[in-house]
Amino acid sequence: MLSRLQKLISQAGVTSRRKAEQMIRSGQVTVNGKVITELGSKADPKKDQITIDGRRIEPQQPRIAVLLYKPDGYITSLRDPEGRPTVTRLVDDIPARLYPVGRLDYHTEGLLILTNDGDLAQSIEHPSRAIQKVYLAKVKGQPEETKLQRLRKGIWLDGKRTLPATIRITRQQKNPWVEISIREGKQNQIRRMFESIGHPVIRLTRIAIGPLRDPGLKPGQYRYLRPQEIRLFIARGKKDATAKTTKTAKTAKREHKR
Repeated sequence: MLSRLQKLISQAGVTSRRKAEQMIRSGQVTVNGKVITELGSKADPKKDQITIDGRRIEPQQPRIAVLLYKPDGYITSLRDPEGRPTVTRLVDDIPARLYPVGRLDYHTEGLLILTNDGDLAQSIEHPSRAIQKVYLAKVKGQPEETKLQRLRKGIWLDGKRTLPATIRITRQQKNPWVEISIREGKQNQIRRMFESIGHPVIRLTRIAIGPLRDPGLKPGQYRYLRPQEIRLFIARGKKDATAKTTKTAKTAKREHKR
């Protein structure tokens, strides 16, 4: 049965559909030895040989998703040219090729989803979803309320203003603990935010991804996501996609009336 290439790549557990589209555009994908760069291209996984960078992809695998507590000192990647340990080592006892959804910095610990389900990854990772992520940060010194308010409203990073954030001090001490909720994920964002107000982060942990929390997980441990947890993300993704389509249709209708 013919299916779109990006869907087949995603279902094979290689990466998300969005990243599969990037691979196709960049000429990394071949079908029966022919390089394919058009996103509308289709193939039959039972008859056609599909390769990415010369490696043949496997047929569709059972969909798996796990919630991992990433320890400090691991790279959120499938491989690292510097030889540092990757998060996939922590789930290598699972008989499937899983890839991380989103990222956590090398020295940041906490919750991370790994999966071979491209639809789930798309529902979580796509910028339009704006899924809330919650962190606990231990920061140096006592940040004044006026400085925290600057971070709540948004500061300029990489030429763009960060989205509004929810920030509150949860444990008042010499170097207090602060809870931060954000809906984006610029590289080293929270560390850079607090550095900008003169209170660098000493320790950083992600404690929630959307509705997912699990205070019982210890560094290096993981558990399988429950079906109802997966459905929450997929349902949200479909709802957002429907809303976007409806908004686009209404805009087109107004333009037509003009």
